[in-house]
Amino acid sequence: MKNKSVFVVFFTFSLLLLGSISGPLSLMPSAEALKGQGVPSSQYGSATKGIVCGDRLCSEVESEVKKEEKKIEKKEQVKTEKKESEKKKLDDKAASEKARYDELSLPPRTIKTGTVTSVQDPGLGHESHQLAIILPPSEKVYRGLFTFTASEDIQLVALHGPLKEGEDKGQAIWSPDGETKYALTFVPLNAMAGTWQFAGNALAVHTMNEDPFTVSYSVAYRERTLSDTVKSETITSVQDPGQGHENHQLAIILPPRPYAYFGTLGFSASEDVQLVALHGPLQPGQGAHGQAIWTPDGKSFYALTFVDKETAMGTWQFTGNAVALHTMNETPFTVSYSVATGQ
Repeated sequence: MKNKSVFVVFFTFSLLLLGSISGPLSLMPSAEALKGQGVPSSQYGSATKGIVCGDRLCSEVESEVKKEEKKIEKKEQVKTEKKESEKKKLDDKAASEKARYDELSLPPRTIKTGTVTSVQDPGLGHESHQLAIILPPSEKVYRGLFTFTASEDIQLVALHGPLKEGEDKGQAIWSPDGETKYALTFVPLNAMAGTWQFAGNALAVHTMNEDPFTVSYSVAYRERTLSDTVKSETITSVQDPGQGHENHQLAIILPPRPYAYFGTLGFSASEDVQLVALHGPLQPGQGAHGQAIWTPDGKSFYALTFVDKETAMGTWQFTGNAVALHTMNETPFTVSYSVATGQ
């Protein structure tokens, strides 16, 4: 009986003890990790995957990674820009050395001074005019500087040619016999004195009067053999390949190249033309500052010098990576010209 009482007491005590433990346990939420003290979050354990990375938030780690990537990217960009800058310096140096070589290989410059009296212009249709020939027709291209003083107002004349059969297509023409034809650059300076930078196959001074005039002058020039950068020819324009210029016409005189040309152009066209020089190609970002831009493909960009003198003939002292003549018309034009580059 005594043993039975002890057993009952022990059993009752065990039930009470078990109840006191299981009660609080049933109130505890199922969790795999304790909630971080002071961090307001309703997510714990595996629910924090992608949020907590070790002892820091993943966003902090990602931010640091991005910063490091940007630093590396900037360093690479600086390296690339430095390489491009160094390459440009080398290219410029090579171009300078080539220009120096070209200068040394040029024919000697001729300088002469004279005084002449004009004669009747031998050109057909010019019989009532006067002409004083300064440099006679040549198969080579004259390029130089002419300074003069005359007894009356005069006009300046440069000839380009002789033209081949069928090349006279609207440009001004001068011919002594109707068979040998030259394109005519006629500059109505209408002054008694002045200076002219010229390029052509002949150079003269002209008046539209019947009475002779006298002109004293000095001229410095080189007589250049034809080459890729010394030309005397007649060409027909084509559709402008520049984006946004599809309705325009373009006659390329000197095609794009890495280093700049320096020279003189004399021309006579079948209609009024604009003068074009390109500079470049530009480096990335250089074409977004408001200057006029020309591009054939949206990848290579050139700064554009566009000069509208509203004339079909004239001369132009230029420098640039390409030179052309242009119209805003859809129909082709013809131009005869002489061009010579170098000093």
